Amino acid sequence: MGEWEEHKLEDITAEIGDGIHATPIYDDNGTFYFVNGNNISEYGITITATTQTVTEEEALRNNASALNSYSILLSINGTVGNVALYKNESIMLGKSACYINVSSNINRNYIFYYLMMPKCQFYFTSELTGTTIKNLSLKSIRKTKVLLPNANEQSKIARLFDAINERIATQNKIIEDLKKLKSAIVEKVFCSPNQEYPMCRIEGFEQALSTYKMSDFSSRIASKNKDSKCSLVLTIAAQYGLVNQESFFNKSVASDNLTGYYLLHKGEFAYNRSYSAGYDWGAVKRLDNYDEGVLSTLYICFKINETIVDSDYLAYYFESSKWHKGLSDIAGEGARNHGLLNVSITDYFNTKHRFPVIEEQKAIAKMLNTITEKERKATLLGECYQKQKQYLLRQMFI
Repeated sequence: MGEWEEHKLEDITAEIGDGIHATPIYDDNGTFYFVNGNNISEYGITITATTQTVTEEEALRNNASALNSYSILLSINGTVGNVALYKNESIMLGKSACYINVSSNINRNYIFYYLMMPKCQFYFTSELTGTTIKNLSLKSIRKTKVLLPNANEQSKIARLFDAINERIATQNKIIEDLKKLKSAIVEKVFCSPNQEYPMCRIEGFEQALSTYKMSDFSSRIASKNKDSKCSLVLTIAAQYGLVNQESFFNKSVASDNLTGYYLLHKGEFAYNRSYSAGYDWGAVKRLDNYDEGVLSTLYICFKINETIVDSDYLAYYFESSKWHKGLSDIAGEGARNHGLLNVSITDYFNTKHRFPVIEEQKAIAKMLNTITEKERKATLLGECYQKQKQYLLRQMFI
């Protein structure tokens, strides 16, 4: 019922301010976290291992006392536009975060979701200043236009988004629990019998494990991309496997001439010797999402003999700490040079591995595949909830 009224954000708030622009006095024993824009997300304030702390006295002397049950936090420098509801956390704000204290007669959660609306986010983007590091001024924030329905409708809209957010958070927890479960099983299955807990075995299989060199069950791929037959350049992303390089980096970092690149087919493996930021140490991934692709010669590519080792089993084995530790041991302390791990191809294929019989491998892989499939479906459902929320953010606010 009734028309929506247009207001400036400054007219429906008690105070809008930002964090301190100076370096605070840090204290390792402090009880208040020093929070900036990169700590802010719609699901709350994220505290990491690198988040600094200050004393309560330092926090209250600055801006901690300005925060209350009506406060919304907004990232305004570098990362711009992230919002979070203040939930009485012990924090002090830095210059890349601001606080918006909503008037007591306005529904805070309604404003919280309104600030996430694409139209509002577009306004923030249009108001950015600076060249290298973008900044959103308090003046622009205060002038943000907000359309308000009556109090009852504000409350209903806020409750709807609260319910969606809660379901998304629950779905994220389900996905995270499945990842932890799979990781725990991988470690239990592949850990060395000499460690404090024994290697997990599948019931009904009692045969001793056999030791193989990598060269016993795999062979190196050295065939090149003749005449640049394939144009899909791949890269290893630790969390996603072998992916399209251009899509992953949002640009191509490959050579213009792809004839010297290795040609990899679906089901074959690649080992990444790079240890730079964003890569997994010792990452080995199987090509699953494409029929073929090309890789730089900095990779070691290989295919396996599936009469000895099951491909799915091996893919999980390469996720285990046992694999990573074994590779680290042969690399040695002085092996890092120019962004590469100096593991020679000979040493790589001479690494030794202990596997159960192929039937037990398949049973283990089947168990882990079941969890992987549940994780995949849970992730797809989570993405649907996110799309639903984004659709409603576009449609619910006029």
